[in-house]
Amino acid sequence: MIAETVCAAVSAAGLGVAAITAYRKRFLRAARIAAYSLVPIGLVMTGVVEWAADTAFSPTAWAGFGVLGAAWLLFVTTRAVERRGGGTRKERKAARAAQREAIAPEASAPSLGQGTRPAAR
Repeated sequence: MIAETVCAAVSAAGLGVAAITAYRKRFLRAARIAAYSLVPIGLVMTGVVEWAADTAFSPTAWAGFGVLGAAWLLFVTTRAVERRGGGTRKERKAARAAQREAIAPEASAPSLGQGTRPAAR
């Protein structure tokens, strides 16, 4: 009941500000202010404010938000652990050694011989 009254008062004040702005010949700004000021009363008329007030004072809803937060925290921590990868220190060393052996040392050495060049005309 109080939330609906506050929303109606905010809308009325916003429409008053829009009227003063329109009086000063700033019609585009007045139209925007009027649009913003009609949002709270529209939310009251659709029932969103009542639903939000019921949710805000419901212990079950807050417990649900807590469960959602715990699920999000689990997702984030498992992603972080998965990105770290590896297992023990020995496994990480073995993986690095295998990676070094996979690259041939001759692959990075420059070739000293004559290369093949296209024939001159």
